Amino acid sequence: MRIKTFCALFLLSLLFGCAGRTANPTSVAQPGDAAMTCEQLSSEMQRLDAEARKKFGEQSGKTGKNVALGVAGAFLLVPLFFMDFSDAERVEAEAMRDRFRHLQRLGENKNCNF
Repeated sequence: MRIKTFCALFLLSLLFGCAGRTANPTSVAQPGDAAMTCEQLSSEMQRLDAEARKKFGEQSGKTGKNVALGVAGAFLLVPLFFMDFSDAERVEAEAMRDRFRHLQRLGENKNCNF
């Protein structure tokens, strides 16, 4: 009985130990931000907006994939190992949104017309 319990706990630890990737958020303030022109600020803000939209899209796609793998996991154990339980995309998108707001404030201080 103890061997079965140990095996079950070991499999669960493997399952949740590989449950996604680590977030790599963008830092809000970066060197050289204060020296950026209005055009550079606008360009960086557009890039951040597009990248954040992509991250939010990846998160919604991941949810559908996890649901499908969970259903398949009800019949087979292997699909459960490919589920991604991390919030990496959300954390990265929120960091980009915070950076966007930081750049927006810099632009307002410089009287940029965005």
